[in-house]
Amino acid sequence: MATIGFIGTGIMGLPMAQNLIKAGHQLFVSSHHSTPPKALTDAGAEVLANPCEVARQAEFIIVMVPDTPYVEAVLFGENGVADGAGSGKVVIDMSSISPSATKAFAEKIVATGARYLDAPVSGGEVGARAGTLSIMVGGDQAVFDRALPLLQSMGKNITLVGGNGDGQTAKVANQIIVALNIQAVAEALLFASKNGADPAKVREALMGGFASSKILEVHGERMIKGTFDPGFRIALHQKDLNLALEGARELHLNLPNTANAQQVFSTCAALDGSQWDHSALIKGLEHMAGFSIRESKA
Repeated sequence: MATIGFIGTGIMGLPMAQNLIKAGHQLFVSSHHSTPPKALTDAGAEVLANPCEVARQAEFIIVMVPDTPYVEAVLFGENGVADGAGSGKVVIDMSSISPSATKAFAEKIVATGARYLDAPVSGGEVGARAGTLSIMVGGDQAVFDRALPLLQSMGKNITLVGGNGDGQTAKVANQIIVALNIQAVAEALLFASKNGADPAKVREALMGGFASSKILEVHGERMIKGTFDPGFRIALHQKDLNLALEGARELHLNLPNTANAQQVFSTCAALDGSQWDHSALIKGLEHMAGFSIRESKA
């Protein structure tokens, strides 16, 4: 059994934390920014005052918050994790944030005597609940080996990609692929429906061929049924694509399709859809087309 601090118990963090408790680990959570979910305290998680206290009590400190500034505040703000970290501790950031900021955060945590892994995840709320997340890890092999049993409580496909920051780089690459696949599925279903075909039947036919994908299976069904409760919010995917486009500028790369997908997400946000599931990207395309695949079936 390990002692684990878990900071960030939202849509993804809560089921991840629950799976750690189910695996027999002792969990500490912070009440600094919000009251921890009752589901965790009922399961035996101990509530402490702030991230510093959590870090003092735990061997492993997991952070799962929305964006780079949140991670920085949790780690280095007043009563932050860094104030309670030290020799023997391992900080694991499972958020999806800037690779370059991650490298700087890792250096500062290592200076306290602790070790650092960046370990962002893919698989959404469904994967978090099932404990089947893909986890992309950056850090030293020895630290990875030490943390692996914990990661295996939350995920199935767990890969040490390279050094600190490389896990976050892999996650940004993942989000590029996911966004472009969502847009491809949305455009295909919109084209089929506008041309008079039943989008549900088209999806069924495509599932048996080379176009088949998890995105077509899961998000294609969401698009057809109009079930856009998150999941993974458009605002968070916009954040990840911003990381991709900012990184591309630094590297003097052109990512035209990524930029286009971001524009469609921005159309959704302009329609007050920033909190929709990212499969609702189709609603941005529908708005531009003046045509809805769901209304066409009515």
